[in-house]
Amino acid sequence: QVQLVESGGGSVQAGGSLRLSCAARVYTSSYSSYCMGWFRQAPGKEREWVAAIAIRGRTSDYADSVKGRFTISRDNVKAMMYLQMNSLKPEDTAMYYCGADPLPCTVIGGIKNPDYWGQGTQVTVSS
Repeated sequence: QVQLVESGGGSVQAGGSLRLSCAARVYTSSYSSYCMGWFRQAPGKEREWVAAIAIRGRTSDYADSVKGRFTISRDNVKAMMYLQMNSLKPEDTAMYYCGADPLPCTVIGGIKNPDYWGQGTQVTVSS
């Protein structure tokens, strides 16, 4: 059982930056046994994968739309995951969710269907 809580969303102008955080509480195993990912859903659109990071943080992957602008990281001691978002664009506006996928898991090409989700944090980018 994993509980995830996102924070750090807000409103920013295009070109600005935000850092999202995802705090995990793991009850039946350890945080380091989960691949972690960020996802987003804009109004009227399906939820899409944004970035993912492997259990030790050595491997990560990004959707083409955010490559070079977003950076995913994790701290297994604190059971935290982060998404540093730079050069934000209006099309980045969405509800952002973190997800956890237990071992065995892969992050290349994205996490397809995490077992656990957070409640989301809103990011709004104005032009």
